[in-house]
Amino acid sequence: MTIDKNFYNQASAAKLGWDPTWFGVKHFDESLVRAVKKWQRDHGLSADGLCGPGTFRRVWTARQVDIDDYKPQNLEYSNFIVYQGNFHSIKWDKVVLWSEHGGLKANPGTYYDYSGRPKRNIRLFVNHWDVCLSSTFCSKILNKRGISVHFLIDNDGTIYQTLDMQHGAWHAGHERGNRASVGVEITNAYYPKYQDWYVRNGHGQRPLVENAWVHGEELDPFLGFYPVQIEALKALWQAIHESAGVELQTPLNQFDKTSTKYYQDALYGNFSGFVSHYHISKRKIDCAGLDIKTLLEEFDCEE
Repeated sequence: MTIDKNFYNQASAAKLGWDPTWFGVKHFDESLVRAVKKWQRDHGLSADGLCGPGTFRRVWTARQVDIDDYKPQNLEYSNFIVYQGNFHSIKWDKVVLWSEHGGLKANPGTYYDYSGRPKRNIRLFVNHWDVCLSSTFCSKILNKRGISVHFLIDNDGTIYQTLDMQHGAWHAGHERGNRASVGVEITNAYYPKYQDWYVRNGHGQRPLVENAWVHGEELDPFLGFYPVQIEALKALWQAIHESAGVELQTPLNQFDKTSTKYYQDALYGNFSGFVSHYHISKRKIDCAGLDIKTLLEEFDCEE
């Protein structure tokens, strides 16, 4: 039986998450079939013009090595985040991908590797603080510990993406959370004794957070995030919502405020939204004091 190669490639793209531009063309037609054949020949594969699971895994892996080489030449946006090998715009001027100069990369073996598989369903975005002085230092610690996170936000608001969102980073503390989420580590040494270090190194004073509660207990005063980090975080949230469909909501308490307690439905239910680490773990306190609900509401005011 003759295979309709155009139909096959369209069905494959819908299931696996690729598009014709991966092969340098724009449409699902004979030009794509020819381009796939050429790519297959160049990489030692049987040249049938069909981008099935085997070809998809090979082209996906090849793109990941130097992902920044494939950035769209978009006149409206110059920065992007990556999900399943595809680029999604982000309205922030300081974004560095793992393969770019100065990029930070998660080591292989520190995450669930979903290379070449159908697009992973993401329903949670988990916010962490890293208790480190910089994102570079945080990246080194994560790799040394054999864990990972998708994004890092540095003191100056630079967003680093360390691996494709398709992969399940090991950041949530348990398999269920890791497989359902994307995460960010916002650099912040947390303890007030480090305030002088930030000033000496030209970052300026961090806000001091007081009267913050988590899991029913009041925390001692601690260092908060710089305003530029909050703005970077909001830009990242918006891009995550638009690219992965994570809902613009967070767990709330009985007063319709951001919850300061563990929220079981975030981990074990069907809840989709933006959470702090403490929402999915009773053993964690980050990011206490981060009023996710108020920040999400600011999106409407800024549009």
